[in-house]
Amino acid sequence: MTFTDFLELRVTERRDDGVTIECQLKDFFFNPDGTLHGGLIATVADEAVWYAIMHLVQPEPATTTVELKVNYLRAVRESTVLRAKAKMVKTGRTLCVGTVELMDEQGTLCAIATVTYMLLGVK
Repeated sequence: MTFTDFLELRVTERRDDGVTIECQLKDFFFNPDGTLHGGLIATVADEAVWYAIMHLVQPEPATTTVELKVNYLRAVRESTVLRAKAKMVKTGRTLCVGTVELMDEQGTLCAIATVTYMLLGVK
């Protein structure tokens, strides 16, 4: 089982400039104070850009994350899903940069992220 399989991420929308993915939230993803763990938010942002690259770059490349920046805007508390809308800003020969808007199930913007991937060649 891969990490992505463990998180049960799924693509809910494919667009010309990216994708939207969803993560069904489990109780153990939350901190003791009832807020969603920031590491999970960062992970979902990272995965959203990865899915966007897999959707837009053919043949599908091997990749690795080289930079990730997250701005946490609002705590996620009572939500059963985290939605991440990734938009590719630049898809180059070596580096790909995407932005991500992360929302709770009510559509409230909770975080934004910028993610850079390096393309390592064809899988």
